[in-house]
Amino acid sequence: MNTLLVAPSPHQKHPITTQRIMLCVLVSLLPAVIAGGYYFGLRAIYLVLLCTIGSVAMEGWCRILMKRSQTISDLSAAVTGMLLALNLPVTIPAWQALIGCFVAIVIVKQLFGGLGQNFANPAIVARIVLMLSFTSNMTTWVIPRYWKSDSDVITGATPLVTGTASYRDLLLGNTGGCIGETCAIALIIGGVYLMIRQIISPSTPLAFIGTVALLNLIAGNDVIYQLLSGGLLLGAFFMATDYVTTPITWKGKLVFGIGCGVMAFLIRQFGGYPEGVSFSILLMNILTPYIDRFTMTHPLGAVKPAKEGKSHA
Repeated sequence: MNTLLVAPSPHQKHPITTQRIMLCVLVSLLPAVIAGGYYFGLRAIYLVLLCTIGSVAMEGWCRILMKRSQTISDLSAAVTGMLLALNLPVTIPAWQALIGCFVAIVIVKQLFGGLGQNFANPAIVARIVLMLSFTSNMTTWVIPRYWKSDSDVITGATPLVTGTASYRDLLLGNTGGCIGETCAIALIIGGVYLMIRQIISPSTPLAFIGTVALLNLIAGNDVIYQLLSGGLLLGAFFMATDYVTTPITWKGKLVFGIGCGVMAFLIRQFGGYPEGVSFSILLMNILTPYIDRFTMTHPLGAVKPAKEGKSHA
């Protein structure tokens, strides 16, 4: 005898779990971590481990204090911590990095209900909070392999400020900047890996990068230099593709990516900050519910609900 089971959607479930998705993201970030360690030394690896372990520990403690089931095994906190570390300069004090972990995990993620409930990408918000709170430390960059330098001056500017780095240095990561944003090749390898594994859709990163390229071409800037500099690739592949804080429809993903590209270009071109990727993603995160509303597919034949005070004739 066949039994008909009636249950709410989803009716078709994918075998991949949140844990496996997050594990793939961690693997995709390893090339950037290795490149950061090569150019900025053991302290870069130390900060990556500190932020990753610190974020997991804070999520664990927070879940205990809030008397909720543990979620550290889904690896989302580890991903947040690693992303945050890759968005930090290698010279930032450890205690400030841990404040960033606290903002990302406790305030942005757990106080809003945990994974799936946060309104913005936790690592993005943490980076912006640190940028506004500790501006000097967040904008102090060291030259690659600074510990080997015979010069007393080991600090330098990012390629977006100097405009003098070669394409080769930008591709390989031999420039100043955050731990994980300098090596374009490492970021591209990680992004392509995520697309091949179908963890992320190419819609948002391609729309983001393509919009920045088009606007810089119109403005007469060096397009390749702008694409390989700063945190554009890190943001486009790993932060603008967050499942929770970005649109769910393919049209929405395109709109989101284009919006990020426009805002990042405007901030870079006319704003007070040389880098606008973090601010652009955060602003678009806030607009995500509205993008979803206007790009969501409506059921065929569905009748629009009548507004209050009105009735159908």
